[in-house]
Parts: sequence; C-alpha cells; structure tokens
Amino acid sequence: MRNRPICFVLFSLFSAASTMRAQDAVRSTTNDQDEAEAAPVIVSATRTEIPLDQSPASVSVITAEDIEQKQTQRVSNALREIPGLSVVQTGTAGQLTSVFTRGLRSEHTQVLLDGVPINQGLQGAFNFADLTTDDIDRIEVVRGPQSTLYGPRALAGVIQIFTKQGEGTPGIALNGEGGSYDTFREWLESDGKIDQFDYSIGASRIDTDNARPNNEYRNTAAIANVGWSPNEQLRISSLFTYSLSDTGNPNTIFDPKPIDNFLTERWLIAPHIDFRLSDWWEHKFIFSYDHERQLNDPNQDGFVGPTRALFERTTIDYQNDLRPASWLTLTSGFFYSRVNAGQERPFVLQIFGPQPTFVSDHTEEIAGFLQATLTPIENLIFVAGGRFDHFNQFGDIWTYRFAGSYKIDKTNTTLHSSVATGFSPPSSQDKIFGNNFGLQPEKNLGWDAGIEQRLWENKVTVGATYFHNNLSNVIGFNGLFQTLNLGAAETQGLETELRAQPIIDLIFTASYTYLEAEKTSSSDISQLQGARLPRRPRNEVYVSASYLWWRKLRTTAEAKFVNAREELNFGGPNFNIEDYSFVNIAAEYEINPHLSIFGRIDNLTNEHYAEVFGFPALGRAAYGGVKLRF
Repeated sequence: MRNRPICFVLFSLFSAASTMRAQDAVRSTTNDQDEAEAAPVIVSATRTEIPLDQSPASVSVITAEDIEQKQTQRVSNALREIPGLSVVQTGTAGQLTSVFTRGLRSEHTQVLLDGVPINQGLQGAFNFADLTTDDIDRIEVVRGPQSTLYGPRALAGVIQIFTKQGEGTPGIALNGEGGSYDTFREWLESDGKIDQFDYSIGASRIDTDNARPNNEYRNTAAIANVGWSPNEQLRISSLFTYSLSDTGNPNTIFDPKPIDNFLTERWLIAPHIDFRLSDWWEHKFIFSYDHERQLNDPNQDGFVGPTRALFERTTIDYQNDLRPASWLTLTSGFFYSRVNAGQERPFVLQIFGPQPTFVSDHTEEIAGFLQATLTPIENLIFVAGGRFDHFNQFGDIWTYRFAGSYKIDKTNTTLHSSVATGFSPPSSQDKIFGNNFGLQPEKNLGWDAGIEQRLWENKVTVGATYFHNNLSNVIGFNGLFQTLNLGAAETQGLETELRAQPIIDLIFTASYTYLEAEKTSSSDISQLQGARLPRRPRNEVYVSASYLWWRKLRTTAEAKFVNAREELNFGGPNFNIEDYSFVNIAAEYEINPHLSIFGRIDNLTNEHYAEVFGFPALGRAAYGGVKLRF
C-alpha cells in the first residue's frame, strides 16, 4: 500500500508523455523559444534552475513587484495569497505569527533565506512576526515534503526568500509613512554594482501602539547582500541580517497583562561561494552562523517569572551540480548543523520540588543527499533523489523523493506529480519541557498530482493540485503531561491558483484551498481521535486586482475569506470559532521618477475577528506616506 503513490506518479507522468509526444511534433519552434525566454526561473523545487512552467513540484512565486504593488510590509502578509498556506497571527503586528502548510504544523515548514535555514528558537518553528519585506527579490513557496533536498523541518514544504543582487548604477530609495494606532514606519533600500562589486541593502523601523494597552510594537531590521565577482565563473558574497523587536504582551482579552514585554534580538552572517567551473560543473558553498536571544520580562504568568532564552546555530551547506549529459543533472551535497538552545529561568518556584533554573539542548546533524534530474525527452522532467541524515541524539533518517512534470506544447498544459517522505526532528522545547531526550522525529509520506493550464497567449494561468499527507510518530502529551511519540494525523485537499493579465496594466490573482485535517490516533490526550486539527480552516479564498491608470496611478485591492476553523479544547471536543474576512486597498501615485505618494486602508470593512481565539485583530486602519528615489 505504501508504494501506491510512487506507482501513481510514475504511471501518470510516463503515460502522459507517451500519449502526447506525437502532438508535440507540430509545435512552433519560434513560439517555443519565446515562451522559454519569458518563463520565470525558479531554483527551490530542485536546487537548480528550471522554468516555473515546468516545475515538478507545486510552486508559487511572489515577486518584488507584487510586494510593492500591495504595499506589503511583512512576509507573512505576502504569504496569505498562496494556496495551501494558512497564516495565523496571535492578534496584532508583532505577536506570534505562524504558517501552516497543507494543514501540517508550523515547525514542519523549513524557511530559508538565500539558502540558509532560519527556523529558530526552542520550538523549531519560524516566527514571521518580525520578518519584513526589505530587500526581497522574490519568495518561492514549494509545497509537499522536501526533506530530501532541505532536511529537517521540510516535512510539509519550503518557503525560500531571495534577496536582491545589485545590478547597474547604484540607487537609493527613502520611504516614510504614518497612520492609525500611532504608527510610524521608515525604511530605505539601495542596490547597485560598481566594477566587480555588487550590493543590496535594506533597513526599516516601525513603531506602533496597536489597539490595546501594553500592545505596543517596536522593530528595527537590517539586511545586506554584498558580493565580489572577479570573473563570470566566480562570485564570493555574504549575507548579513539583524533585527531587534520589543513587543508588549497583553495576552488574551480574558487575561490581560498590563506591563509584560517580550524582547527578541536576532542576527545572522552567511558567506557564500558560487563557482561555475564550466557549463557542466558548478559548486555552491554556504557557511552560516546565527544567534537569537529572547527576554520575557516580567513574564506575568505567575509561575516561572522572568525568562531569557538563547539560541545559536552553525551550518555548512555544500552543493555540487554535475551535468555529464545534456539530459542528466546530478545534484549532490553535504550538510552540517550544530544547534545550542537553552532557557534561563532564575525565579522558578520550588513548591513542586526541586526545579532546574537553566535548561538546555545540544543537537548536531550531518547529512548527504543525491538527486538526479532527467530530461529523456523534450519537455519531460523527472526527478529522483535520496538523503541520509545522522543526528547525535536519535540516530539515522532516510528520505526519498520522486517527482516529475510534462509540458504539452500544443495545449500549453503542464502535468506534475510527486511523492516523497519528510521528517521533522523533536524540538528543544519538546525534549526539555517534556523531559524526554529519547524522542524520535515526526515523519510524513506525502504525494500530490496537479495540472497547470496557460491560455490566451500566456495571459491567463490556472492550476489545480490534489495533495495527501500521512503523518506518523507525532509528538504529543500523555496523561502525565510528558511528551512522547504518540500520534498520527492525515491531511488532504485541493489547492487552486489563478493569475491573469488580460491587458498590460491590469493584473488579477486568485487562490482557493480546501483542506481536511484530521487526527487519526487516540494516544495523545490533547485531542480526541477523529478531531479536526486546530486552526486549520476548511476553506480559504483570496482575490486581488491591480490596475495602473495613465501610467501614473497604481490601485490595488485584495480580499481574503477564511471559514470552518476549530480551536483546541484540551482533552475535550474542539469548539468552532467564527469565520472571518477582510478587504485591503492601496494606491500609489508617481509624481515624477523621483517622487511618489501612497496610501492604503487595511480591513476596509472594519471586520471584528480573531485568527486565534481571544486575540483580536486590528480594526480599520489607514496609512499614508511618501517615497523618494535617487
């Protein structure tokens, strides 16, 4: 039974290729070349460059232009338009923000920045609350298990963020805005190339009080990508990031905290070497070190008192791309990671017996992977790969992935399908607070199959994908509140996506996700067997439209509808939480090439809703500002 998805993938791809190959003989060579030149190129689906319209995985791309048109400030808000992703924010800006991919947990999605894993903290998930859109070139979202390429945390998928690489004459943009809830934001961006040196930088500051007492948010962020290219074959570069945020933590509306604050500081440095020996042999090397510290003071939960958490990680990522034949690319690599995580709890009460005042965890990982990308006939891409990971705590993990796509030129249709295994190791939080360092990784067997159709000379693209995940070894609580490998879950559904540009100045996008997410075991006492996984909507709809008037005024409107959600009721049946929807509008007018004014209204209809029960989102808010470019 476990091999049926693999057979399905192989059968669907090769049968499609054999039945359509005769039709492809009549294609127009000229049209083929034009489409190839116009097709965007992605790398996250295979770790090598391939056209987006031939991707063997389910991939969505958000460009810098998309971000600018919608005046998106944070990556989490940009991700709301992607099918298969649920973005959940605990109230207002600055509060915990999680992303669930295809109904799986937030720590099951690996987040990368220019190839560097940035999931942090004791939980192992990535908190999108402080990640701004400064200096972003594009965001690639790959859905489905990707552990064969990206290892831990890629059980559900990968979100990879690419920074800009400086080109042309250096320029700078200065921006500022103000608006509701005493909000002020300033940011700058600059990029360019001088002789052999290129650079791109972004920096921002936001101050807002939000809507409730002790709900203020202050964030300073900076990012830079600096490179040196002595010739066309070699680029030596480094990525630098820094962020410092101070967040008021009022807690839920039922349990307000008047002075509790949460401070988070992160920084990262990641030297890169990209070396192309020839057209058939490339090397990529990344060394990274990142550090995070968190201070919760006074931490008014009445139990542990003020706390300080520390996290540091060192990674080495080497990739070798070898093309021994025109139809074969072999991608292999080595990965090393060392993580130290701990939490200081100096005022832990001892009323329940001696309690440690400092808890810590040390994890090391060594991995190797190999992937073959085959193009035995034109427009057919088949990918097969495997990976071996060794951890110091729980031993060895093997993963595999098979995927493929076939593009039918005559109808401009792409069929794609994949089956893969993924894993997510127990987090430091699972091990430390559950007092169990013998936990095993959570595992997933996932498969999908989809179709993408391009119409009207590529002015309209529509796609649909069915997906299925079987999650096992899920970490949960037993009756003694210990963490054990207890559970299992199943998610399945349909994700659809539409992008249309009927005329050059009008862009329309839409996405819809249908999700079934069910707990299938009875051992974990946090939920009853058969319960729907909490905070996983059954239906999500997103639409947006953008139009450029007279080549001067850009107007954009977007709307989101989310329904059929449940909240966890520990040990008992879940309870339903209300549906919600919101509408945002934005406009920008270019006075001249150096000066623009802009404004937007978020939550135009003043919807009263909460993405997490008890943590209300903001009501209607208006903002306006100015942009200067030199």
